Amino acid sequence: MVATDETHNLIAGDKVSGTNVYNTTGDKIGSIYDVMIDKRSGKVAYAVMSFGGFLGMGEDYHPLPWSTLNYDTGMGGYVVPMSREQLEGGPHYGTRDTPQWDRDYETRVHDYYKTPYYWS
Repeated sequence: MVATDETHNLIAGDKVSGTNVYNTTGDKIGSIYDVMIDKRSGKVAYAVMSFGGFLGMGEDYHPLPWSTLNYDTGMGGYVVPMSREQLEGGPHYGTRDTPQWDRDYETRVHDYYKTPYYWS
């Protein structure tokens, strides 16, 4: 039997990548590049959203606490309660950068978006 990569409530990680992200007014602001999963708890901690640039050039990656995303079945994508300007001002990194995924960095991400820490 072949494994299912999507059910009514579950989705495989590789299907999340590429899913569009919209703001609350329905404007597409980016797409999910990847997800970051806590190794110990198994919780999805962040969605790394890509936006900006053209054809993959000049793109930036913005880690969003998973709790900021809501899946909208009608739109077929995730909705975040923030504007493009708010996202642009948030923690991000370029294609050639690698953030230091330590508690200091994660704390800055959560504090910027005013969300509870996933590890609490």
